[in-house]
Amino acid sequence: MILEMKVPSPGESIKEVEIATWLVKDGDYVEKDQAIAEVDSDKATLELPAEASGIITLKAEEGDAVAVGAVVCHIDTAAAKPSGAAPVAEAKPAAVEAPKAEAPKTAPVAEKTYATQAPSPAARKILDEKNIQPSDIVGTGKGGRITKEDAVNATASMGTPTGGSRGSEKTKLSMLRRKVAERLVAAKNETAMLTTFNEVNMTPINMIRNEYKDAFKAKHGGLGLGYMSFFTKAVTRALALFPDVNSMIDGDYKTSYDFCDISIAVSGPKGLMVPVVRNAELLTFRDVEAEIKRLAIKSRDGQITVDDMTGGTFTITNGGVFGSMLSTPIINPPQSGILGMHNIIERPIAVNGKVEIHPMMYVALSYDHRIIDGRESVGFLVAVKEALENPLELLMNGDAKKALEL
Repeated sequence: MILEMKVPSPGESIKEVEIATWLVKDGDYVEKDQAIAEVDSDKATLELPAEASGIITLKAEEGDAVAVGAVVCHIDTAAAKPSGAAPVAEAKPAAVEAPKAEAPKTAPVAEKTYATQAPSPAARKILDEKNIQPSDIVGTGKGGRITKEDAVNATASMGTPTGGSRGSEKTKLSMLRRKVAERLVAAKNETAMLTTFNEVNMTPINMIRNEYKDAFKAKHGGLGLGYMSFFTKAVTRALALFPDVNSMIDGDYKTSYDFCDISIAVSGPKGLMVPVVRNAELLTFRDVEAEIKRLAIKSRDGQITVDDMTGGTFTITNGGVFGSMLSTPIINPPQSGILGMHNIIERPIAVNGKVEIHPMMYVALSYDHRIIDGRESVGFLVAVKEALENPLELLMNGDAKKALEL
């Protein structure tokens, strides 16, 4: 029996996927539920499992865009599983060695040939205008003759030493990367995006982390107490104070939310992923750290799903892990705001009339000015700054041990 395997729907809004990688070869025997391919949608990379055991026949090439519901392969379920005693793949190397080494001598291999014949009149004119000698050009015409196209594409030598590699490679962007590019361009073109900046003294957070991080890790099964839980809690507090930042524009209407689904930008093997921490306003420090770790591992292992990245009312991105000092993050549509974190650098600042050195971080809020005014955007970022610089009172209700569940 021949089973036709069709592309399953990864989500309601997804109409097609792209075959990123076949994990098996045409004619291989596959087991039921074995991963046979990785497919890219515009939101995530998913594995395609075999629906039955048998011999597989591929019906699509890597890089092909395939509609949801289209046939991508056949599986002959009646085929017996090969014993594997004499794999065909092991017999191929012997066949390759059959031709003798002398064979290439009687059939010269075509190589790049510098021109040995005069260039065509049209090519000669172009080379003269460019002040290029025919002997410096590789001719692609018959017998190495320089064609007009060769002359047009030729560039004059400026005395640069030769011998280095000048190769290039053209590869197709994945569907996910193309979708990310499309969304970024749309965000720039379709929103009135502005960015406001501030700086945060990270000393109070560092003091809490240094005092409790070991106990936190011991109590919560090796879970680290990082900066993201502080920033997430600070953001959810600020969103409650400035609800316009937790809103989205929909034509002539504004949709506001009474919950905070925080998208966390993470870098995965397939590019930027933005999984969502649901109802972050209800989570404890431990809950936030555990959820971010879970989503980061799924992104790193290529196991992130469309559901993990669907929704989100506000985004946090941390360019500081890559060394970024300052940036203007791009809004993650249809959201209206995104907070950018950056690296922490010790800088001299004025404290009570004295110069002191403290670990400082620049923070940036990009927002859609169509729905968020300057007062709300600046007030929101100031509220984030206040919470981060006074986390014990504003984020922990004055009791760090209780807030950290120690």
